[in-house]
Amino acid sequence: MAVENLPRRNFLRGQFFTSLQSDQIKQQGFNGIRPPWAVNNTLFIQNCTRCDACIQACETKILIKGKGGFPEIQFNRGECTFCQKCVEVCQQPVFRPLSELAWAHKVEITASCLTHKSVECRSCEDSCEMRAIRFKRLLGQVSQPTLDLDSCNGCGACIKGCPVSAIKVLCITPNELDTKND
Repeated sequence: MAVENLPRRNFLRGQFFTSLQSDQIKQQGFNGIRPPWAVNNTLFIQNCTRCDACIQACETKILIKGKGGFPEIQFNRGECTFCQKCVEVCQQPVFRPLSELAWAHKVEITASCLTHKSVECRSCEDSCEMRAIRFKRLLGQVSQPTLDLDSCNGCGACIKGCPVSAIKVLCITPNELDTKND
């Protein structure tokens, strides 16, 4: 399966086939996910000094040095607890006020989920503290996952627990979230 709208650098690295992509790119897309409360990516890159203070302060160690040395979230290492330590230690204007929503990330359960192959698995539901992932019982079939995007805070707890990496992170704007829930 080929990917559309692929940046030239990633095309030249052979990532035009999804089978050649790393698990992180499959889950999080080509653009790295910045820490919670980060300003838009352009402003973030302009103002971040790459001092690594936020990476060192991260209590769950999901912040890593990403492309260009800028901090990125890597959900396959754990979840974001929204402890705010990354915001508190940063001396640069790369974060929005803590009174705002941390981010608009949500998750999506892809077709590779074990339940679509008639295998009972509820690891994502068990790790979701917000109860955004629930399983609907079906007569004579394996229970199927349902997502409540209003409850999902995008923490990523469900990603690490998934044995087949069937959960993908999406960045949804508030307007898109309204239309998805209609």
